[in-house]
Amino acid sequence: MNILTADIGSTYTKLTAIDATAKKFLATSVAFTTIETDVMEGFMSAFSKLEEKIGEFKYDELLCCSSAAGGLKMVALGLVPELTAKAAKLAAASAGAKVVKTYAFEISEAEQTEIFEINPDLVLLCGGTDGGNKEVILANARRLCQVDRPFTTIVAGNKSASFELREIFEASGKSFEITENVMPEFNKLNIEPARLKIKELFISRIIEAKGLSRIQKMCKTDIIPTPLAVLNGCELLSKGTKLTNGIGDLLAVDIGGATTDIYSIADGKPTIENVIIKGLPEPFSKRTVEGDLGMRYSLSSLADELDLETVAEEIGLQSTDISNWVKTCSANPDTLAEPQSKEQKIEEALARGAVKIAVERHVGVYQPVYTPFGQVFSLTGKDLSAVPFVIGIGGAIINAENPKYILEGAKLQSDDFVYAKPKNPDYLIDKKYIFASMGLLSSDYPDLALELMKKEIKQPK
Repeated sequence: MNILTADIGSTYTKLTAIDATAKKFLATSVAFTTIETDVMEGFMSAFSKLEEKIGEFKYDELLCCSSAAGGLKMVALGLVPELTAKAAKLAAASAGAKVVKTYAFEISEAEQTEIFEINPDLVLLCGGTDGGNKEVILANARRLCQVDRPFTTIVAGNKSASFELREIFEASGKSFEITENVMPEFNKLNIEPARLKIKELFISRIIEAKGLSRIQKMCKTDIIPTPLAVLNGCELLSKGTKLTNGIGDLLAVDIGGATTDIYSIADGKPTIENVIIKGLPEPFSKRTVEGDLGMRYSLSSLADELDLETVAEEIGLQSTDISNWVKTCSANPDTLAEPQSKEQKIEEALARGAVKIAVERHVGVYQPVYTPFGQVFSLTGKDLSAVPFVIGIGGAIINAENPKYILEGAKLQSDDFVYAKPKNPDYLIDKKYIFASMGLLSSDYPDLALELMKKEIKQPK
């Protein structure tokens, strides 16, 4: 049996041909995504390249993921700032949405205007534990209904307000969905229902991209968001199947042109004694997206986050060399560095910086706390210090001359000891960029997908 997987991104369409009977990859191919005309053109171009490599290819099943329409732009409203922001980001992370702004308490007139200017695709309306405060979520619902924009509101707050909320939205004619509270009890998260609603809206939107509805008809199952496919692949490699063990806890790093995504599959419990855990509980499978840390479209903001003098000193160049390269790449995102060139050194140093910052934002932070009984530590977030594997995904890593150097940005260093980063990990590379493909395969063929991943995801040379 032959299976074809397709990852239709904003820039590239990537196809993977798999012989499921022989349990092997036949070939992969890449073509530009033709989002402006019809994505079928890019799909067929990639398919032609595939057949140039292996001859005529007839597949029995097509599985597809996509980020061709870009992520859903989302804002979140809730009662408590820190809790709302975290719950919203966790719900959105694997479902194709990006939280661009969060609001707490009753929104003001200025904030209402700001939402109009943001023009989000989606609003997540939270607020109140079940049976708790209703006034804030009801007031915010009324104000959202006054914003003259065509967004959909997902209501995931106090269930005791659901009747009034339905009346408010139905009277306004606004698009809305009511689901379970993201925080039914204080400090207890319930993000899965909201995440599924976000995923459904994402799928309905990407199908609107020209040609994707045709590809959907060719597929056995729904097209899913690419980040979800990658997360599914990470979970499979980590946890394994009923028949085969996975590799255990892992941290995966995916550096793109616009974002750096971090995936962790681990419980994140403290690895030291005398620890007080602060904040919301962390999910076992977690994804974070850093929209200001990319290697092209957000390269200038990445450079702003780094100390370019220090970076230049580490690679034996001048900071002006780095600044000039950042300007060149920002103006012309298709610019590539020549192998073994000065620019290649800069690329790898910037990518290492993106990994370092993104991982520090993803992992937990330890802080000393002084009590009458002596010093203890507080942990906010996941402790990933004992994670044994860091895996590199994405062109900036897999095409690098020294991918291990880039991935070492994820490792705990002497000057960042407050971060619960991996202390002594082994490094693996997804050289053929198969995580999304294997995530698609995992739903119906988990053992096949796991066997292929274990063959292909290896230590860098």
